Amino acid sequence: MNARNRLPAQGAKWGGRAFITRRLASCLRPTELGFGLWVLLASVVFGAGVRVAWSAEPSGEGPANEHVIYEVSRFQSYDDERWPAVLFAAGAIAFVAIVWQLYRRDAVELGRGTRLCVIGLRILALVGLVVFFLGIERRTAREIVNNSQVAVLVDVSQSMGLAESESGEGRTRLDVAAKLLVESPLLGELSKKHDVNIARFDKDVQPIASLPKSPQQEDDRSGERKPEGASREVAGVKAPPDWAAELQPRGAQTRLGQAVADQLRFYREAPLAGVVVISDGAQNAGIDPRAAVEAAKGAKVPVFTIGVGSAAMQRNVAIRDLMAPTRAFPNDTLNVVGYLQANGFANRTVEVELVRRGAKDPEGSGSVIATERVALATDGELTPVSFEVDPGQAGTFVFQLRLTPPPEDGNPRDNQRDAEIEIVDRKTRVLLFASGPMRDYQFLRNQLHRDDTMIVDVLLQTAQAGISQDANKILDHFPNTPAELYEYDCLVAFDPDWTRLDAAQIELVEKWVSQEAGGLIAVAGPVEMPKWIRSAELGKVRDMYPVVFQNRLTLLDEEHTGGDTPWPLAFERAGREAKFLWLEKTAGDSERVWDEFTGVYGCFAVKGPKPGATVYARYSNPEAGTSNERPPYLVGQFYGAGLVFYLGSGELWRLRRVESGYFESLTTKLVRHVSQGRILRGSPRGALLVERDRYELGESVIVRARLSDAQHKPLTEDQVTAQMLRPDGTTEPVRLAAEAERPGMYLGQVTVLQEGTHQLALALPGSGEEPLSRYLQVRVPDLERTHAERNDKLLSQVASETGGYYYQEPSAAIQGRGDLPSLAEAIRSRAEVKVVKGAPDKQFAQAQMKALLALIAGSLFVEWIVRRLNRLA
Repeated sequence: MNARNRLPAQGAKWGGRAFITRRLASCLRPTELGFGLWVLLASVVFGAGVRVAWSAEPSGEGPANEHVIYEVSRFQSYDDERWPAVLFAAGAIAFVAIVWQLYRRDAVELGRGTRLCVIGLRILALVGLVVFFLGIERRTAREIVNNSQVAVLVDVSQSMGLAESESGEGRTRLDVAAKLLVESPLLGELSKKHDVNIARFDKDVQPIASLPKSPQQEDDRSGERKPEGASREVAGVKAPPDWAAELQPRGAQTRLGQAVADQLRFYREAPLAGVVVISDGAQNAGIDPRAAVEAAKGAKVPVFTIGVGSAAMQRNVAIRDLMAPTRAFPNDTLNVVGYLQANGFANRTVEVELVRRGAKDPEGSGSVIATERVALATDGELTPVSFEVDPGQAGTFVFQLRLTPPPEDGNPRDNQRDAEIEIVDRKTRVLLFASGPMRDYQFLRNQLHRDDTMIVDVLLQTAQAGISQDANKILDHFPNTPAELYEYDCLVAFDPDWTRLDAAQIELVEKWVSQEAGGLIAVAGPVEMPKWIRSAELGKVRDMYPVVFQNRLTLLDEEHTGGDTPWPLAFERAGREAKFLWLEKTAGDSERVWDEFTGVYGCFAVKGPKPGATVYARYSNPEAGTSNERPPYLVGQFYGAGLVFYLGSGELWRLRRVESGYFESLTTKLVRHVSQGRILRGSPRGALLVERDRYELGESVIVRARLSDAQHKPLTEDQVTAQMLRPDGTTEPVRLAAEAERPGMYLGQVTVLQEGTHQLALALPGSGEEPLSRYLQVRVPDLERTHAERNDKLLSQVASETGGYYYQEPSAAIQGRGDLPSLAEAIRSRAEVKVVKGAPDKQFAQAQMKALLALIAGSLFVEWIVRRLNRLA
């Protein structure tokens, strides 16, 4: 029976089981084995989600690393595409097997040509359906290269300002680090494979510069696509940093572990190839370096350490500090205190001399005025030596403290220190200006009236005419002329009513402070101050105060200004080191006395200190203030050539409860401190001013000068140049620029980078007079001084446990040594190539849908035609 006779009769029952089976089978007619294998292959290829990455050559308009990819969208929603692809492939195999079996049985009697035609058309339709199901998408992909990163950390703590060699002579440790970065090929070699990011660290990490990977070092092998960024413009990179300015030993702490941990967190999303640490390893604060080591091991980032400095403790005895007043009076007892520190000479005795010479006399001259034999303490401990001598006649003198070291002393450069002291044979003239007779006013008036070195006049705004007071002169009005005001060195303002001064008097006070170096002590109070702090006419008075007042009129809460509970003063570091605030001869004894002081009951509410002002102490009441910082109580600033000192309330008289002499000592030194600009003018033509005479290594010294010409008019030069003479004998120019708003005033700054005595000298332009000069003492904090030798154990441990290397000498990091590779060879690139895909091509999708529709519909239509022509079901 032929195939035609197998069709049901015209009237056959259409619902018969055999007919339904044949109709279903007709939709799944089998194909030859070759077509079945073709369908299976197509199913596996598409089902596996293979991205067909034949790429059209990039057009001339797009980037060179762009290419076209084709991918299957059906499985993209799965995290792991393999299992869906496997299941789809298995289903496709089963489907093809069923189709092949049914078609094989149903088409056995058809002619070969007809059979192949019908099967081929049905296969085309099925392929179209599979392609439609898989969802082939065309996208444009772009490769982005994330360059390998190297973080370079340079230690800028104050121990890095010490000498590199064991002898203490020559370059500092930071000089060696700077030379390694600037003059050696190290950074250039690293930048061949990495982006190099340099930062400095002490207590915190601060970035300095970023050097991009060198574009000419990219792989140019034939046919390999260069990563994005390979042709970056070098012109886009910022100018090289000022390494001398960036690498200065400023930090009072070394937080090596913290710095490494911070860098690991900062680069956690970047391909960080390694961290390079240039340090002496003098870790003294922050987290334990072992925590940073564990973090580096977890991130699989090696740390490479480069040691600087000497690993041997230097045998040395040195004068670490010299403390002496800048001014003394002939009848005073002059107290000069030095601090000796020794390593390797415990319990040895040395001789210390105090030598005095005239400021204009050459170094090496002068006479010994006192001698002490001192037994040195154990290694690293400070040994004080104190001299109390008669200041002698008036004039400016240099007092030199020098010791005779043992023969084995390693560094003779630190065996002496100088301090300049002016012996002033003149009385300080003080004007007390008060709205009412508060207790501070009364105690200070009586004290200054008894002091033979002071002349005190008073102006009490609420006093009755003819009232008697202990003073040289009782004024009935505020000075109106320069002749009247300029005779004073210091003005103490006890909560005065500034609104009772006219505009000319206010301007006179401002010029007296800013141009004539007058000293102003401003005592806040709750009576008059709220009346004028918002007055538009008193803007110049507000400018002189070193604090910023509140926008609204308010005191701290009532209990803070007149409550029953006193609160002690919380001293900042500047306050603990300011000798004019010491109540005893040493800083430690003074702190103990301030700790015994029960405190003050109130503090005027202000926003905070002005920029450039120095906060010496704060009001410690935790409920006071409007921010995380407590209100400033003792604040000072330079205003032009003059000094202004602010007190948050008039309660220093309460120090008398600890001991009566403390109030007198403190206020006398405070008056002398603010009036130093007038008393220490040094020349009728000018004065050289600094905020203090003691600094820590790496600090910036703000230098001010008030200068006039030969006619005693304000100097009109745009800038003048002073010279800073360092302890090693070298000099550094210090440029002072003219202040536009204050004729004759010049301002500049210099950073002190060596320990010891510095002399700042300024020659008066067009004058044959001796230069103006100031002596400065520069010290290294004990935290950075103790155990300042290179810590090879720590540096080696950090490197070895993280998979890095420790280079004991910088030269080894550049060239390698023995089995130790160079740093550039040791750090392997971790560059990443990421493919960023664009949006699906909509035109391609539309064309694909049209083609699939045509393929499926056309195949089925043609198959139907063939079947009808051959009278097939």
